[in-house]
This record gives sequence, structure tokens and C-alpha cells, in this order.
Amino acid sequence: MKGPATMTLLLLSLALCWSLGMASDNEFFLEFLQTLLVGGLEDLYEGPLASYDINPDCKAAMSELKSCIDNLAPMHKAELVKLLVAVLDSPGGEA
Repeated sequence: MKGPATMTLLLLSLALCWSLGMASDNEFFLEFLQTLLVGGLEDLYEGPLASYDINPDCKAAMSELKSCIDNLAPMHKAELVKLLVAVLDSPGGEA
């Protein structure tokens, strides 16, 4: 999957994760997003997702999402990392 479809999938996934993070524990969401941006799939399964039973279809989706993120232009990925750092550094979670 390439081009606009990839970015749409990525943005929808991040929006979903963000809304889930707002509804529950922001710490989980931020760890999940950080690992998704700079870690590997195994880091996700051993870290923020360790306490969840991830089925094969979800693992396939996570693999595709991770591939989309890994294939972002370096400057775009760097901007996402900078945004994450800003969120982590903000006192009330507001960047």
C-alpha cells in the first residue's frame, strides 16, 4: 500500500489511538506511539501491548501500520517524533 491510501491508514490509526488514549490512560498511548515510531514490532508486543492477547489478524494490521510508519519520509517521521517529545514534555499533556 502506497501513497494517499497509506497516509489515510496511518492517520486513521493514529486518530483512533489518540482517541483511545484520551479516553483511558495517556501514558499507555504515549508509550505505544513512541514504540511505534522508534521501536520494532517485538518492542510493541513486549512493551505496551504485553498484557494484551493480540490475535493474528491484529498482528498483521500492526505489521502493516509499522511498515507504513517505517516508510515515511525521514523528515515526516522526525516531525512526528518531535510532536511526541513536545507532548511528553508538556506539563498537562497539552502541546
